[in-house]
Amino acid sequence: MAGAAESVDDLYARFGPSYRILVSGTGMVAAFTMVLTGTMVNVAIPNVMGAFGVGQDQAQLMTTAFVVAMTTSQLLNAFVVALVGQRIGFCATLILFATGSLICASSEEFSLIVFGRVLQGMSSGIIQPLVMVTFFQVFPADRRGFAMGIYGMSMVMALAFGPTVGGITIDALSWRYIFFVPLPLITIALALGLVFMPSVRSKERPKFDWAGYLLICITLFCLVSALSNGQKLGWFSDQISGLLAISLIGGAAFLWSQTKAQNPLLDLSLFRVPAFASACVIAFIFGMGNFATTYAVPVFGQLVGGMSATDAGMLMMPAGLIVAFALPFTGRLADKSKPHYIIMCGLFFFFLGTALLGGADANTPYWHVAFFGMVSRFGMSFIMPSVMSTALKSAPPEQLNSAGGAVNFIRQLGGSLGTNFYVVLLSLRTQFHSDALASTQISGNAPSQELLAGVGSILNAAGVPEAVHQSGALHYLGQVVHAQASTLGFQDGFLIIAAVFLAAMVPAWILGRAQAVRR
Repeated sequence: MAGAAESVDDLYARFGPSYRILVSGTGMVAAFTMVLTGTMVNVAIPNVMGAFGVGQDQAQLMTTAFVVAMTTSQLLNAFVVALVGQRIGFCATLILFATGSLICASSEEFSLIVFGRVLQGMSSGIIQPLVMVTFFQVFPADRRGFAMGIYGMSMVMALAFGPTVGGITIDALSWRYIFFVPLPLITIALALGLVFMPSVRSKERPKFDWAGYLLICITLFCLVSALSNGQKLGWFSDQISGLLAISLIGGAAFLWSQTKAQNPLLDLSLFRVPAFASACVIAFIFGMGNFATTYAVPVFGQLVGGMSATDAGMLMMPAGLIVAFALPFTGRLADKSKPHYIIMCGLFFFFLGTALLGGADANTPYWHVAFFGMVSRFGMSFIMPSVMSTALKSAPPEQLNSAGGAVNFIRQLGGSLGTNFYVVLLSLRTQFHSDALASTQISGNAPSQELLAGVGSILNAAGVPEAVHQSGALHYLGQVVHAQASTLGFQDGFLIIAAVFLAAMVPAWILGRAQAVRR
């Protein structure tokens, strides 16, 4: 039976009511594992910087390559399902993910690690909408908000455990082992998928929009490359200007191609539905803030707080656990209440928690930072089920796979750009504050002179030759200035993200009006 063509109805008849649990568990294991691996890598960034001698602008490509590949491949879901069915598509992408993991674990060149992350990202991008649509199909209409809550729970649990598992693995073994951790779970998901995933595929062989896929890949690659290297090469340099121009032209060409393609990757007709369009705007902002803070908080803990990889990874675990347990309940709430009120409530909590992070520094107690993360992530439990459920409910049934791919594409697009924008913003604001603080280090600066004298006294007491007292004290002062500038840079980044979430109240309100008109 596992090799025969079986629809959701066939499998439900075969396994009974327990089929919902079986297929949901199968999808959750796969989605959880892939997102887990994505967030584990954030904790490894300082280690990779040291191992390969690269700066943060290059090291973050381990995260960005994964997210960009995941973003573009969200649009492959409808094609893959139509071509080979959910079962083969599910299992093939798991094998591709395992291949990428092995490449990352064994590579001696940084470029090959980025390539392995691309393979992992492609797999994750196809799996997520495939699993989400399967959830939507197996649950009745009045429980689909709950289903999206369960789907979201696997995502959030991965976000919670990823940094912690990554930190423990790095401290106990090596950063390379973070790529071996997901393989046992991938094997389990593969075995379950061969049995429980539906296997019906389209009778007609679909045509793949190669032109559209090539254009969106070029667009995002050039945009991310420009954002990653702009600080190093200069924002107005010929290379960065050229990359930005190509990404702008490529993006416009992609949208134009989707209006002409017979089987478009991104069905633009969906955006004529106001409720779907508003949900996608919120999904974009949600993805941007979610991925940016998931990247920023562990790095902040290590670079500003001086934490170990394990401690930095643990910062987000309490928040993730609370949200994971809350999501099934907020999912049920999405079935019974007006979604725009729920979304606005979630946006407020995300705004509040991120704004509180904007005031954190090296002296902020560990559990205060963890609590700020809990407040922001609690907002996530309200946003995700309502946004995803609303987007899919507003789409015609025959466009369900396209809608699932589109809304996940928009969310992941926000995530990929959010991480990059945060890194760029962090670099710019850190440099700004570094220059501003350096300009105050003059002979009339009493606190600095006192610091220099104090360091000189310590060096003298330690028996250090007097000839190096001044240079040693100045070096220490430079480190203090850089640390303070880095802290202020992180704070600015958190505050700007908080402001964006507050502004997202507008499309959330429009979503409510659009639904009222639709009814």
